[in-house]
Amino acid sequence: MTTEYDEQELKTTPEQLVYANLLFLGAWGGIFIMIATYLIYITGVLTPHVDINIIPLNWTKGVQEYLEITGSPHGWGWAALLHKGDFLNFIGMALLAVMTIICYLTLIPAYIKKKETALAVICILEVLVLSVAASGLLGTGGH
Repeated sequence: MTTEYDEQELKTTPEQLVYANLLFLGAWGGIFIMIATYLIYITGVLTPHVDINIIPLNWTKGVQEYLEITGSPHGWGWAALLHKGDFLNFIGMALLAVMTIICYLTLIPAYIKKKETALAVICILEVLVLSVAASGLLGTGGH
């Protein structure tokens, strides 16, 4: 069974292209940053917060016990340790995690300009929900 579509329905909108291109660049940027910061970590350019020899000794520990033994932070505490080789690679992961929010933020002005109020509101709500979840304010996500 074939279905015919109006050509207008199949066209990619400028907003979709901006979203896709930004996500593409952000994803590859995050991956590149993770590779670069991993190389910094394994070459020892920056000293790690947790000695590499301690890690295998604590693989069987629960998260809380591991954090206590290693003195590692939870939640957004990692940001204070970006000068350490093992926490520097969190920058790339954080970029990957925030890309959806960044992409939605670019859609909001475009939808407002086109008077697509429902889509603009959905994007605003998405940004709010994802931001609150990542913040850890509710005691669930973000840590």
